[in-house]
Formats: sequence, C-alpha cells, structure tokens
Amino acid sequence: MRKRPLTIVSFSGIDGAGKSTQIQALASWLSQSGLQVSILSMWDDVVVTARWREFASRRLFGGDQGVGSPEKPLKRRDKNVTSRPLDIIRLFLYSADALSLWLRVRKLQHAPDRDVIIFDRYIYDELANLPITRWLPRAIARMILKLAPRPDLACVIDATPEAARSRKPEYPLEFLHRNRQAYLALRECARNLIVIENSSVEETATRIRAALLPILCQSSAPVTTSSVAISSGAMPQEGKRFADRGFRASSE
Repeated sequence: MRKRPLTIVSFSGIDGAGKSTQIQALASWLSQSGLQVSILSMWDDVVVTARWREFASRRLFGGDQGVGSPEKPLKRRDKNVTSRPLDIIRLFLYSADALSLWLRVRKLQHAPDRDVIIFDRYIYDELANLPITRWLPRAIARMILKLAPRPDLACVIDATPEAARSRKPEYPLEFLHRNRQAYLALRECARNLIVIENSSVEETATRIRAALLPILCQSSAPVTTSSVAISSGAMPQEGKRFADRGFRASSE
C-alpha cells in the first residue's frame, strides 16, 4: 500500500518562461529527498489524438516545427492562430483532454511506486489559448476545469514576454502578451493557481519548494489561495527552514 498520498504538481506558463528548468530542479530535489518522482508531459502523455492534431495544424496553418532557440528562431503557427470556429473546435478537444487527464490521474493513484507526479503543462495551458476574458469561453472553461483533476500544487511560472521570447523565439510577441494575460485571468476560474514570479533559477526554485513543503508535510498551511505571487519575502518560515536543509521523506 502507498505510504503517503500521491502528490500532483503542475507547471504552466508562456513558452520560454522557464518551466522545464524548474521542473528538473524540483524533480532532482525531491529525488534527493528520498521521494519517487515521475514527470509527465501534457502533450505527449495526456492529450487526445496529439499526432493527428499536430499533423492537421501543420497542414492547415503551415509554420515552422520544432523548438526554437536564440540561435535558431522559429515562426510557429498553431495555438497562436485564432478564430471563432477554431475556438469552438478547441473547446471540444480540451474537454476530451480534461477527461483523458482525469483517467490518467485516476490510474496513477493506484501506482504505489510513485510519491510525486510533476506535469509539464496542464489543462490550464490549453484554456489559456482561448479568449478567456469573454464570458462564454470563461463559463465553458469552468466546466472543463470541473472535469480535470485539481493538482495539489498548480504553478504558473510568470515571466515577461520579452524575456521569454529571447530564450525561446517561437511565437510573436503580441501572442505572448495575450497568452500571459490569459493565464492571469484564469485565476478567476481556477483559484488554486499560484503565480510564481520568475527571477533567478535558484530563487524561483526556492519559492516553489516553499509552496510545496506544507503539502508534503501534510501541513494545514493554505497554499492554494487565489492571486498569490510567492516572493522571497513572503516565504513561510517552515519553507525557509526546510529549503535550507532539504526535506527528508524519512523524517515523517
């Protein structure tokens, strides 16, 4: 039987915000602390008909494929292409993805060899592609969120679009600004989202650990509050103490 409840952590944010770096840093820290960790990709491990959708997007919209870098910038055309018919199609697809996510997490609950599952992107990243500031897409987004399981810790790694694009030049700056605002607006629908201001790699990692530690310690500390941006000055005292010496699973 599982010794402790399975903890679900999700990372979201605009492209180039630094999610992959923080995911690897958190996974390494948890593993060194004696916990069994798995990393899942929303696109590769959850999304319904991912290959078909990628093929259809390439045929319909064109654009470059792959991952952009400062040395090799790309011009992608997929989620940044918007229209009312596309929004309707996406709502149906995202509903199917939410159900797939529910089934995947339900299956993971019965895997006794894992303590923490980290999701690289989550249903929030799909909903951020919609015109979430309008009342109808926002209402439908609320229904989709009810289908998807709620993570124990849902992080939005925040970054300025200019800095994000300099690290990962794939999408137009205008889209990154719009996408970032959509993530912030999603907090009205998903009040468990926590915005982590992206500063240095080490400071951001410490803030994420401080948010996760009360959950791992089964503390009653409220870490899933709305519109919270965790800063080094607002870090819980137990977060500072445990972050300094490292959380040991054997101490429980």
